[in-house]
Amino acid sequence: MGQSEHRGGELPPGQRIQRGWPVTHYGPVPRFRADRWEFQVFGATADGGTTRWNHDEFSALPYRTVVADFHCVTKFSMLGVEWGGVGAATLAKLAPPAADVTHVMVWAEYGFSANLRVEDFLDDSTIFATHKGGEPLTAEHGFPVRLVVPHLYAWKGPKWVRGVEYMTADRRGFWEERGYHNLGDPWKEQRFSYQEEPGDGPEL
Repeated sequence: MGQSEHRGGELPPGQRIQRGWPVTHYGPVPRFRADRWEFQVFGATADGGTTRWNHDEFSALPYRTVVADFHCVTKFSMLGVEWGGVGAATLAKLAPPAADVTHVMVWAEYGFSANLRVEDFLDDSTIFATHKGGEPLTAEHGFPVRLVVPHLYAWKGPKWVRGVEYMTADRRGFWEERGYHNLGDPWKEQRFSYQEEPGDGPEL
């Protein structure tokens, strides 16, 4: 478990239950081309190399389901969502990080990114989701792969993920550079960077 607390079925402060799943993202929906799609794990890997999967190979990785809540920083929550896909811990076993890795950067289409502490990334509920409720994700919701980190605000789980960079020091991602909190714990309402305490993240 990461440093954030799991409280399945409860609402964090300031959240409301959402019926349905709003589409929220910045910029256009990318066009998926299976023949050009590749998922990479790179950076401070245990063997110093890069692991790559094409779409067929990624789709053949061990599939699991996670039932977890989903908390958006825009103040809506969905409770008890079933996600299906590849567990982040499974991915880390297939492409291990070096021993001194402390953080990861999750990279998505158009250069979008989100940084996570490695313990949040390796949490048993963190999943590279390809399905929701047993159905493949739609393009608007991140098909073919989006990251879901249930115990953090949903911006920490980008849509249209293309890779993971292992890091030996923290670095802010796309939204974290633009005023969102570096950690993003919904139970502490860590929404914005002005709320950060010393040690919560690199200086802006």
